[in-house]
Amino acid sequence: MRTFLIFGCGLLVAVPALGEIYKQVDENGRVTYSNQPTKGAKKLDLPELSTLPAQKAQTPTPGNFPKVDGKTQKDRDDVRKRILEDELRAEEKNLNEAQVALREGEATRNGDERNYQKYLDRVQKLKETVTQHEKNVEAIRRELTALR
Repeated sequence: MRTFLIFGCGLLVAVPALGEIYKQVDENGRVTYSNQPTKGAKKLDLPELSTLPAQKAQTPTPGNFPKVDGKTQKDRDDVRKRILEDELRAEEKNLNEAQVALREGEATRNGDERNYQKYLDRVQKLKETVTQHEKNVEAIRRELTALR
C-alpha cells in the first residue's frame, strides 16, 4: 500500500496541472481567482507550462559594469591576503591564551566555588571561549585557502 501511495504521488507530481482558472471582479473592485466558475467570472486562457518560453540566464554582473585591470585586482588580493594572515596570527594567539586559561581554570577552584556547579559554570565558559577561537581560526584558514 505504501509503495502505491508513493508511486501515485509521483505520478501526480509528474502530470502538469490542467485546471481552469476563473477571474472575478466584485462591485468593490476586488479581484478573486478561483478554479470554480461563478456568476460573472471570466475564464482565463493561460498557456501550458511546457509552452512557456525559457528565461534567459542572467549574468552575475551587467556588461557595462566597471572592470578592474589585473594588476589592481592582484594588489587588492594581496592586501586581502595580508589582512587575513594578520587576523589568523591574532586569532591563533587568542586561542593559545584561551587554552592556557582553560588549563589553569580546570586545575584550580576559587574560594567562592564551594558549590561545584559554580566551578563547572566557570570552566564551561572557558571551554566555550576556546571553541569560539578554534572556529574563528578554522574560518580564516578556509578563507585563505579560497584565495587564488
